[in-house]
Amino acid sequence: MSRWTLNIFCLLVYIFLMAPIIVVIGASLNAGAFLTFPPQGLSLRWYVTFFHNDVFLRAIGTSLWVAAIATFFSVIIGTMAALYYVHFAGKRKEWLRVALISPLLLPEILTAVALLFFLYGVGIGTKTMFGMLVGHVLMTLPFVFMNVSASLESYDTDWTMAARSLGAKPWVRFRRIVLPLIKPGLIGGTLFSFVISFDIYTISLLLKSIGTATLPIQLFDYLKTNYTPEAAAVSSVSILATLAVVIFVEKVVGLKVHKF
Repeated sequence: MSRWTLNIFCLLVYIFLMAPIIVVIGASLNAGAFLTFPPQGLSLRWYVTFFHNDVFLRAIGTSLWVAAIATFFSVIIGTMAALYYVHFAGKRKEWLRVALISPLLLPEILTAVALLFFLYGVGIGTKTMFGMLVGHVLMTLPFVFMNVSASLESYDTDWTMAARSLGAKPWVRFRRIVLPLIKPGLIGGTLFSFVISFDIYTISLLLKSIGTATLPIQLFDYLKTNYTPEAAAVSSVSILATLAVVIFVEKVVGLKVHKF
């Protein structure tokens, strides 16, 4: 395969992946009253409508809050699980790996129903957002575990032993040796967790508390009775917000970690 052929193939793949986003953003700029593409004139009227819609704004705030909390716990638990998996699991490594990635092997609806039965079985129910947060952590944890454990594959325990012989405390050893090593996996796992948690629909629908709605739920409910470009405007803002989080983590957090 020649270089030009490979470049053209990659370009076509990128166009295929970006086409839905381009269509959504184009539809959000529609000056007409219905969700169509190509747009019937260009206008920002539906963005103005969206930013005055308190229902959608609350839904975005809920999604961001849930995604941030779920990502926080997924990163902590997933990193600790990856460290145990690489250093101490021994013969149990394969069973542990399968157990941690099992939420990805099952249909999301089955996981959601099982969690719903469990929550009602222990008397918690869906009165609070606890169940939804547990569900989001369960679905995002495997991504942190897989990314961090992959980064640890090149880790040599002799490095820690050398630092220990020089008097380094456990936290210092982790901060100066392990943390820079798992930096790529940690950042990648964080990004995956946040984006996936922000977009989860089934888990959120079955485990949400009364009166609570994340953005995917609110958007789906809106499209049941409305077919205006406001839905595309909401989706476009969601895409841009997710992209902003990715850029922030890569450029800001990523630059700071290597200074440890």
